[in-house]
Amino acid sequence: MKNGALAFAAVLSALLTIASAGRAAADGVKIGILNDQSSLYADETGKGSVIAAQMAAEDAGPVLGQKVEVIFADHQNKADLGSSIARQWYDVEGVDVIADAGPSSIALAVEEVSREK
Repeated sequence: MKNGALAFAAVLSALLTIASAGRAAADGVKIGILNDQSSLYADETGKGSVIAAQMAAEDAGPVLGQKVEVIFADHQNKADLGSSIARQWYDVEGVDVIADAGPSSIALAVEEVSREK
């Protein structure tokens, strides 16, 4: 239930981010789920959050005429790795929003990158 709500929030957040920026994504909406999939928090977030986000994207179908794509990565509970992944996603992968960063050290590092971008 928690993962489903989180996934819905991620999809909604991505759409609101794009709408508020006044742009239409040519290739749809891309959501990055960045969480711990192999360490301390893997049981609470991990693959379950990814699957929930993918299911929410499939259930939503095209939203505002745009497809919703979910990608994911494991930050391994390391803030420097989390911020590096976030930077790559924004600069190269075209991610619109990042969700489920996890512990505050990683969330703050990802937030800083998000603020820059």
